Amino acid sequence: MRAAGAFVRDTLATLPAQATVGVNLLDLELAARRAVTDRGAVSCYWDYAPSFGNGPFRNVICLSVNDAAQHGLPHDYRLRDGDVLSLDFAVSVDGWVADAAVTVIVGRHDPADQRLIRSTQEALAAGIAAAQPGNRIGDISAAIGAVAAAYGYPVNHVFGGHGVGRTMHGDLFICNDGRANRGFRIRPGLVFALEPWWAATTARIRMDPDGWTVRSADGSRAAHTERTIAVTPEGPMVLTG
Repeated sequence: MRAAGAFVRDTLATLPAQATVGVNLLDLELAARRAVTDRGAVSCYWDYAPSFGNGPFRNVICLSVNDAAQHGLPHDYRLRDGDVLSLDFAVSVDGWVADAAVTVIVGRHDPADQRLIRSTQEALAAGIAAAQPGNRIGDISAAIGAVAAAYGYPVNHVFGGHGVGRTMHGDLFICNDGRANRGFRIRPGLVFALEPWWAATTARIRMDPDGWTVRSADGSRAAHTERTIAVTPEGPMVLTG
């Protein structure tokens, strides 16, 4: 899984640099598609058809802009100065999956947007620190939720972290808020993606007509940070950098 993680990490380290004012989301999708092909990887999004989506997903990356929080469907949209863009990327390499996401600001940075993104990054770090053998999944959720609460951001409980292995989404579900000392016992060998995400002023969401893009119900901006983590006897190892 380190090979898949390294490719996801490198792609999300370089692709955001192409997300400049005036660039079309479809061009970013094409760049991601070329990277997948060149690496000989397999996109986990292509043909993905979960219960919450509208038919098979026909792209290799999720691109969510401003109030779009999750599963943004790439479409004909040119990025504008000040847009908040989340890039969520998952692939399989030699049958093993890695999944990660970053959120960036296009052009001029609004301090409120920077704060929102920073909160998800800090929450991710707290969640990783709690992913210790012997702890419970609730300890991770509580650590992530505590950061959101400290920043004053509400947390949606519908979408969260998840197991990763031969498929992108597997057991366990890891909510971005919860109670410590509850849930499945963490043990070496578990691999999962932690993905703190929230909108600035609401925990409620709505779905776009495309059947994929999840938005904040009140139009407030959202941020999303995700990494794939392996639990070792010595503690958590971040596979996607």
